[in-house]
Amino acid sequence: MAAGIALAATAVRPAGAAGVSRVAGASGATGASGAPGWSREPYVPLAVGPGGGPAGSDRVHVLKVGPDSAPTVLVLVPGMFGAANDFRLVARDLVAAVPGLQVWAFDRREENLADRAGFFTADPAAYYLDGHYRSQNPGTSAFAGRWGLARTLEDLRRVVRAAARGGRRVVLGGHSWGATTAMTYAAWDFGGCPGYQDLAGLVVVDGGVRGAFDGTGEPVQDSPEEVRERLAAIDAGAVFDLTLSAVGLGERAESTQIWYQLAGWYAHRDPQGRSVLQARMPDALRPPVPVTNAGLLGTLVDAGFGWPNDISVHSGHLADTGDVRGWVDAGITPLERVATAYAGGPLPAVWEWYWPARLSVDLDVADAYADTGPTRSLGLRLLHAAALDIPLYVFQTSYAKGTIESAARQVVADSRIPYATFRTDDGMNHLDPLFAAPAHNTLTRTLAPFLAALPVTAGP
Repeated sequence: MAAGIALAATAVRPAGAAGVSRVAGASGATGASGAPGWSREPYVPLAVGPGGGPAGSDRVHVLKVGPDSAPTVLVLVPGMFGAANDFRLVARDLVAAVPGLQVWAFDRREENLADRAGFFTADPAAYYLDGHYRSQNPGTSAFAGRWGLARTLEDLRRVVRAAARGGRRVVLGGHSWGATTAMTYAAWDFGGCPGYQDLAGLVVVDGGVRGAFDGTGEPVQDSPEEVRERLAAIDAGAVFDLTLSAVGLGERAESTQIWYQLAGWYAHRDPQGRSVLQARMPDALRPPVPVTNAGLLGTLVDAGFGWPNDISVHSGHLADTGDVRGWVDAGITPLERVATAYAGGPLPAVWEWYWPARLSVDLDVADAYADTGPTRSLGLRLLHAAALDIPLYVFQTSYAKGTIESAARQVVADSRIPYATFRTDDGMNHLDPLFAAPAHNTLTRTLAPFLAALPVTAGP
């Protein structure tokens, strides 16, 4: 999906960067929101069905932002390689803007496979870069080859039903492939019960179905030949998706995610200090001038350095002068917000380490959003797309060049959705809606009125 990314030796710029598709980062830090009536943001485990993984993996987690007394819960699903902290900053802004709203950010069961212990130490770089952490061996992880869309949706239904307790209404949404997951939930058949009947609305952020990703230049890989080859590779032991290895920060499934969280950790705690990580970076990606911790994070995430749309934000640039170059904010997404996001708490975390390759296959095939031979062959129960009858909100950035909205309009035309809201901000890259400053975040400014206006009788 993505070619290697090399950094020019003289300009701190990736050369020949190719897209790393449907990737989502993570946002937020622990602490109080300042909203009246609540202050905690608990990260709560929920037991789910057996999945054959190691001890402790039969559970998911949700990050809860907002009052438990809220009558409406917005459940948000992160995208590819994303984790619950994707949504902490967005959740705070929405809760402040929409009375009676709580937001639950969903962490898939794969999060239990990561070793986050190093981020509780004083020197996480040594823990991870010197090889002291526990890495999940694909050769002993055959169970992950069965962690596809059906497993994820059954887990997600556990979360939706928990959110609905006490008669609360639930809105389901997501970012990137998390948006695709939310859409498939709505059309899924859960033992004769359509998924959309659990919901009061759908929120689609820069993702979806029916060709939503076509405009990225990397449409879904769902031909029979591609699917057969991908399933054969999984059966042969390639159970984890290695897309992020294209960034050039390591070849293991978790390598890039660890580097991003390390960069955020040091930038959050000592932004003006000389970079702890620069000397240890791969030669092709190492900035050619000394940089601060904030400067290093900026070079890894800012679109101005040539990173693909789907793993970058509009933040700013390195300082023009100085023995050690710091970071200058000049965009819609201040680097401090990215640092807070990527640093994590360290739990909930910023990036999912082990994305199942089977989930990638299933989400590609589910793009058809209909009961077809290929979907049935993979056990994808997409039986109810035409019957959808709940409101829909769709947001797109510059990422897919308009196909997010056009695909969603096709879903609306082929269903019973009563009304839909479409919003676009071409000044945003794929990750900007997760981290942008509130004054510049078109997502939160336009999603808030949609949520506030949902009919009180909507949903189950």
